[in-house]
Parts: sequence; structure tokens; C-alpha cells
Amino acid sequence: MKSNDLLPRIVASPSARVPIPARIRLALDRDLGVGNFLELVRRYTRHTDRPFLYAQRPDAGRAAGGGPIESFSLDGLAQTRDAYASWYHSAGVRKGDPVAVYLDNGIDPFLHFLALSSLGAVAALVNGRMPTAVAAEYTARIGVVGVVATAERLAALRHHGPPPAWTAEHTELPTVRGSGGLPPVYPYPHADDDPVMLCHTSGTTGPPKAATFGHRQFFLGKRQRLWNFPPASRNRLLSALPQSHSAGISYLMTATLLGLPTLVMADSSGPAVHQAMAAFQPTMVVAFPETYAELAEMSVDQSAAASIHTWINTGDSAHEAHIRALIRHGHRPGRRGGRPGSRFIDGLGSSEMGMALFRKVSEPESSDYSRCVGTPISVVREAAVLDDAGRRLGPHQPGRLGVRTPTRTAGYWNDSGTTNRSSISGYWLTGDIVYQDERGRFYHVDRVPDVIHSSGGPIYSLPMEEAILVGCPQVADCAVVAVAAPTPKAGDVPFAAIKLMPGAAEPDDLLSTLNAALAARDLPALRAAAVAHDAADFPTGPTGKVLKRQLRQRLHDVLRQPVP
Repeated sequence: MKSNDLLPRIVASPSARVPIPARIRLALDRDLGVGNFLELVRRYTRHTDRPFLYAQRPDAGRAAGGGPIESFSLDGLAQTRDAYASWYHSAGVRKGDPVAVYLDNGIDPFLHFLALSSLGAVAALVNGRMPTAVAAEYTARIGVVGVVATAERLAALRHHGPPPAWTAEHTELPTVRGSGGLPPVYPYPHADDDPVMLCHTSGTTGPPKAATFGHRQFFLGKRQRLWNFPPASRNRLLSALPQSHSAGISYLMTATLLGLPTLVMADSSGPAVHQAMAAFQPTMVVAFPETYAELAEMSVDQSAAASIHTWINTGDSAHEAHIRALIRHGHRPGRRGGRPGSRFIDGLGSSEMGMALFRKVSEPESSDYSRCVGTPISVVREAAVLDDAGRRLGPHQPGRLGVRTPTRTAGYWNDSGTTNRSSISGYWLTGDIVYQDERGRFYHVDRVPDVIHSSGGPIYSLPMEEAILVGCPQVADCAVVAVAAPTPKAGDVPFAAIKLMPGAAEPDDLLSTLNAALAARDLPALRAAAVAHDAADFPTGPTGKVLKRQLRQRLHDVLRQPVP
């Protein structure tokens, strides 16, 4: 994106930061939650006409050099919200109605979320990268009353089954309120347990599930950001998160409550984010691991990252090799001019937990990696490593991660059976395999479906991927999955699909190279490996996670096939 399209708008605008007295009043307001945060911050602060959100339009992500940037103030957000809400109300949307929003990345899902929640309706946000066949099944399963999408997506959805009661192209909705009415009580006054949003899981282990987010539940844990988030007067945030994901909504809520200058990316690819960093000069970047993996593959320009002091990762944990490649850039402010390098805040979480519930900070001086995800944040009441019967395990014994926290989802929409099976003895089972050390730190070693059940016992894929990425500099990314052992052996064995760094040559003996890195960490050897040459060789889901389920299905019998 062109810096002269972006920087003058931000530099020329007066600060929109929310002052300390207003933040105090917000923090003391017990009614503050997901459904009313925009209304309350407008009530408590004065300069509601000053822009602070800068949004890259979706079509800009496809244009060389970027495209126009749209700015929003608190008043501008409210104007768009009210215009959309009036349209939705005229379309018959009422309290409790789930409405699917199936759009490209960028700020649009956030705007529709604001409008639907202002009516007491429930925004069912669908990542624009979700295949239409999957999206059609998902929206039908959760029972949406309507769908707002692009024309192309609506046509594809109709091809996969009967549409809901109504559909609308996103461009049909007015951004300025016309003659349409609004409910007598507006915005809707949410109770603590009222649902405000549905966000789908990544779909890496099966069909995506619709996690329910409540007015109070989703905001718990976010309230502390009114105090502990870096001040808006000296910071800028670049968000490369998909705004259809709860993490994207969460950080835009934070930006709104603080008046934090924030650039919302429509294109979260490494090259696009790198270009935006050079233009926007953020002090913080928040993204999913896929973006950081792509940035780590690039030769990051020092000037693009010069102002960054913090990288924030959420969802899956990031890999050590990618973290180390990034934290050597930037500058950490402090006494005597600060220190070179930046910090990387890694937050293991899930949609069902409402936020990242573990925190691990890495800096250039750090050495505690090995899949360490740190310790639970303060909102977590208890985190434990459990066996299949729900009994607690001791140090260094891998087991299921169970969490007790008020931020957890109320359940999966229209799926009480799966909701009930997802907890045991009051612990929500996140689907992760972890262990603790003697100091109480947690280490993430796998997802439950991804454990490799070999004849000699379980093999965990994530430490193997970590060792390969650290020990083999020519490898950009890696996925270790289970494949059937060669006949007549029983059980599964580990297989690695790898992506090479740009310009890197494939080793003469790929398997030996990878296994040498594994042996250096006393980890099991791979039975086979292959370089990924296209997307089918290294499939990723809507949020950028590697779809190991697809890899397992595709490669399951690869070692049992006759040699040609």
C-alpha cells in the first residue's frame, strides 16, 4: 500500500485516544460488555468525531501497491452501525435471530457485528476463505435466518442447497441511514447471558462448530486491557487477524475502547503486512501464526519493523524459528534509550475459551522455548492436565488440557450433544495435549486428533515440527502427520510434509536431514517425508491452520502402496 495514501490521514488527525477519566468510568461501569461497548465509550469520551480505525478495503488486498484506506471515528462507527441496523430491522431481523455474515477479511464483519448486536440479534461470522460447500452446510446447521455475502458467494451458496429466508449482497446495505426505522428500544440492552455472536472453529479436526459468545462472558478478561494495554498516545496497532474470528473482534473492541490508532488489514499475507508495516509504522502487530510464518520466510526490511516493540500471536502457538526471526527486529522502549529487538507475546487459546488463556513472552535474550506456552492468565480459575477419565496427571505426563474459566463459551449453537461431551468434571476440554513442568509452566505437544498412535506408544507431532524448523534452516514450514505403517507392521508412523524457504534447494537426502534434526533433540525419527509443491500438498484452513486431517486422509496409505 502506498504510504502517501495512508500516513497523511493519520498524522493530520488529532489524537482520538480515550482519556484516563473516561477509561476509569468505563472500568467502573458494571454493565460494560460486548453488546454495548461502543455506546458506552461514546457516552464517556468527548472527541467522538476523531478517526482512529483505518481500514484497508478488501479489493485493495488484490491490487499491487494496495488501495484506498477508509477511516472511522466513534461517530462514524455508530453511523454505519445504525444504517445497517435499520436495514436489518426492515428485513425482519429480531432479537435472538442468527444472521450469517460471509465476507472477505477486513473491517466489514466488525461493522455487521455492531449492527446485529445493537438489535439483540446474533452475528454468525463466517470466514471468507471458508469453501462455499462447507459454509452452506455450516449456516444450514446453525439455522441462520438470512445471509449477507458477496454476489459470488451467494450464487455459490445457492448451488449447494436451498438458501435461508432471505439473502442480500453486502453492497445493498446503506452506510448512511435512510428512512428505515429502528426498534423502540435501541440499542438493545443486553443481559449478561445474552448471546451476541457466533464464531466458527477452524475446522482442522472436523466440520466447523459454532461457538457461542455472550455479552458478559466474551468481555471477561478484556476489561483489564483498559489498564494494561500499551497507551494509545504512543502506540499504533496493525491487525492482520481475520475480523470474522473472535480474536479479530476482540482487538477491535480494545482499539475502540482506547481510541488506539489501528490499521485493519484485508490482506493478512506476509508480503501485504510487510508493506503495510513500512507505511503505517506500527508499534504492535497482532496476527495468527500463518502471517508470522510468511514474514519469517521474507527478508524483513529493518525500516519496516523499526518502530515495532511487540508482536502478538493468538490461536495456535507460534514456532520458535518464526519467533526468533521476528524479535531480532524493532526496538523495545525503556530507560537509557531502550533495547534493540522486540518481544513476541504468544497466546495459546481457542474459540471456545473466548480468548488466549496462556501467555508466553519471548525476547532476543529468551531461551525457554521447546513448545512452552507459559502459564495461565489471571482470568483462568484453574488449568489442569487430565487423563481420559478426568484425573489430574503429574509433571511431565502428557494429557488433555482442561480449563475452568468464566470466559468459556456457553456451548455450541444448536449442538447440545457436542457441548456436553466437551467438558468433564467442570473442566472444558480444549482438544490440546499438554504437560506441565515442576514450575507449573505448560508445554503444548499436540492436538488430540493429531497424536500419532504408533505400535510403540503415542508420538507427538508439534515437538517434531519445532525441531525440524529450528534444526533445518532451509525449511520454512512443516507438518508432521500419522500415516499407516508399512505392511505387515501395525499402527501409524510419522510423515512430514515440508515447505522450503524461497530459493532453497531440496537436500539430497531429505529424510536423513530431517531425522538428524530430530535426533539432536532425542525425538522419534520420521518414516518418510516430502516437499510440498502446491496447496494440496500443504492445505490450510480459513484461519491459516494446516489441515492435518486432510493430509492424513490423503497420505494414510502412502507407505503401503507398491513401489512402481
